[in-house]
Amino acid sequence: MRLYWLVLGMLGVWRITHLLSAEDGPWNLIVWIRRRVGSGFWGNLFDCFYCLSLWVAIPFAWVIGAGAKERFCLWLAFSAGAILLERATLNEPATPNYFEHGGQDNAMLRESENSASGNDLQPKA
Repeated sequence: MRLYWLVLGMLGVWRITHLLSAEDGPWNLIVWIRRRVGSGFWGNLFDCFYCLSLWVAIPFAWVIGAGAKERFCLWLAFSAGAILLERATLNEPATPNYFEHGGQDNAMLRESENSASGNDLQPKA
């Protein structure tokens, strides 16, 4: 198998999975389908990009793969590639930003009751 088939398979799985899970589609057709499937098994499948990519990768692996072992490995590789592409194209950070100031520089903390300023209820600047 050539490398470009692997890349094309990953891109195809990502594109179809993203279309089914996150886009409205032409003439709002995909939204209509998602509403029709409801909240059962199929509704949950359409809500989860990771789960849906496994199902979308099956026909790609079947067509592109040559044997049972290759099809199985391609199935997982196409799904993993689609997941990596999805995470790389997200507009929001994967983890929240966390900054630690040691507590004394935090504007939300109040000065202790024993402070000499006598202004205990004002936030520290």
